[in-house]
Amino acid sequence: MHFTLCDLVTDITQNAVESGADLVELDIRETEKEFRFTVRDNGKGMDQDEIERAKDPFITDGIKHPHRKVGLGIPFLIQTVLQSGGGWDLQSQKNRGTTICAWFDMSNVDTPPVGELPGMFRTVLLFAGPADILVRRSREHSSTEYGVRNVHYEVCKSELLNVLGDLEDAGSLILMDQYLRSLEEDDAEADESRKDGEDEE
Repeated sequence: MHFTLCDLVTDITQNAVESGADLVELDIRETEKEFRFTVRDNGKGMDQDEIERAKDPFITDGIKHPHRKVGLGIPFLIQTVLQSGGGWDLQSQKNRGTTICAWFDMSNVDTPPVGELPGMFRTVLLFAGPADILVRRSREHSSTEYGVRNVHYEVCKSELLNVLGDLEDAGSLILMDQYLRSLEEDDAEADESRKDGEDEE
């Protein structure tokens, strides 16, 4: 496979960003056995007929993606989930918003690799449109051997704007990238410190 779970998450999040929402929330939860993501928006939402059309790979409205002939966001997600032994759920209300959740069995050979999460978060947070984008990230493993660490953090686009200013500025982009990567490293170092303390006892 030449795509990653990050590619799927980015595509679904872009749909939410283009829904006219004021707020888009992306929640990523990862364990040794499962990768799960939830994308929630308060945008225009869908009625039941629109939900069924959104699941059809051969139907597109031609508006959001004028150069896309086939709408692969949700249909491709569903196909990947079913092939890899996972699951999915889509809830939507007209003029209220949409929530899409999908989970993947990490032991299944057909599950795509996770991909590069800090880079994906950067891409998502740079999407234009909503007043705010909130990213939550957690990874929990029962063992911290082999350099795998537990992480827990959240990043809010509006807070980044307050600190960095224009996110299109090259200097701000570099700082943003460094910050996102440091969140993973800081939690790894904190986890290592706890482990060292336990060893000393």
